[in-house]
Amino acid sequence: MALINSVVSWVIKKRIHQIDLFMKYPSDVQTEWLKKLLNAAKDTEIGNKYDFKTITNHKEYINRVPVIDYESIKPYIIRLRQGQQNLLWHSDIKWFAKSSGTTTDKSKFIPVSAEAIEECHFKGGKDMLSMYCNNNPETLLFDGKALALGGSHQISDFNNESYYGDLSAIIIQNLPWWAEFMRTPNLSITLMDKWEHKIEKMADVTKDENVTNISGVPSWTLLLLKRILEKTGKNNILEVWPNLELFTHGGVSFVPYKEQFKKIIPSAKMNYLETYNASEGFFGIQDRNNADDMLLMLDYGVYYEFIPSSDFDNETPKTLTLEEVEIGENYALVITTNAGLWRYKIGDTVTFTSKYPYRIKITGRTKNFINAFGEELIVDNAEKAISIACDKTNALIKEFTAAPIFFSDKNSGGHEWLIEFEKEPSCINYFTEVLDNALKSINSDYEAKRYQDMVLRKPLIKSVPDNTFYNWMKLKGKLGGQHKVPRLYNDRRYIDDILKMIEK
Repeated sequence: MALINSVVSWVIKKRIHQIDLFMKYPSDVQTEWLKKLLNAAKDTEIGNKYDFKTITNHKEYINRVPVIDYESIKPYIIRLRQGQQNLLWHSDIKWFAKSSGTTTDKSKFIPVSAEAIEECHFKGGKDMLSMYCNNNPETLLFDGKALALGGSHQISDFNNESYYGDLSAIIIQNLPWWAEFMRTPNLSITLMDKWEHKIEKMADVTKDENVTNISGVPSWTLLLLKRILEKTGKNNILEVWPNLELFTHGGVSFVPYKEQFKKIIPSAKMNYLETYNASEGFFGIQDRNNADDMLLMLDYGVYYEFIPSSDFDNETPKTLTLEEVEIGENYALVITTNAGLWRYKIGDTVTFTSKYPYRIKITGRTKNFINAFGEELIVDNAEKAISIACDKTNALIKEFTAAPIFFSDKNSGGHEWLIEFEKEPSCINYFTEVLDNALKSINSDYEAKRYQDMVLRKPLIKSVPDNTFYNWMKLKGKLGGQHKVPRLYNDRRYIDDILKMIEK
């Protein structure tokens, strides 16, 4: 392992210097990347359509190229899947990351170029290790193995020349051969598509390994850890993996799961590191220990724009550059990438916690919010309030979702919350009161609508049976990988579906 640590140390020193440069000159780096991307795609079909050759600056770019969503780009995706090339990007697109669907499609297929794999996703993974090792020089991370709880779908083919799967599966499939010696379990198990069988196999194989670090979505990772404890009869994960020191997470907020992880991994030396790695690109890494924000990565072949919340529903939204954003405001993320996504609205919302360097927090999705009564409740608000309520009532939760209760002849509106508790509060009414007050303190619009119950009445909390959300996700064919429970929704389609399942 001495050789590995020497190589890692060399890479760390080199990369930390480069990261410092884009932190110091963010606008210059982003401007240069926009020029590179436009030049690379100038002779593609979309490059000819918008005459990329004559675009010389950001203003010309946003005036000529519209902000788009998946429906707008879908005709190109279909042709790419059929084997046509040079449409959105100059190099061949052979990989597609399967992501959650739209209103008209069960799944989206996001193009993943060779450049995106190497310069964005792989680079993000290496930078995550660089930052962690730089912040924790005494780490023994490489003395053991990494456990990646990745996608639940094997790589499948559209034809002989194009393939699709979960992003994590694509990344694992393209890792260099030597990386296989540093991770567990082997590819045949990691890429299994039957989720429940996969969890069993992973538990059987990994419980006897020296695992030092884990990566995955918090909810599915907890499921695996609990299954390992059941199989081994141990009290906590440190009795199985005494050298475990790092959990790298992403996909959903870690806030609702933090106490469960502390309980199952009872060590003050355990580190938790958040990354923002989406199907469309690797965007952010927690660059400081014990922080709750991430450094926006500016040299991964991604050019960023940001839509203010006031323009979320505008067909031709105004976008801001890095220099124009304000700390604390909510923005929808728009990206231009080295996989051929041009001013693409991915649906995530972020807020900036600092400028110079630019650090962000994920606040939710442009569609995952409740604003039925002007309360503008976003996922970040909900998760903070849930955390406060759990802390004050000594409760632990596994999953939750919430939706509006619409006005009736006799009642004002409200919010209905379905919560699956790991440990229930002794008094659900007190939990409701704390949650309500926390939401009022976090969100002034919610507080105003709650005045004397005139528009919004107190939240309705329903404790649902154990495994409710797991069973519902299974019913929908969405176990594992990047699939996640919708925290908030502005209508009742999900919550009514879950309640209907419970009744049955």
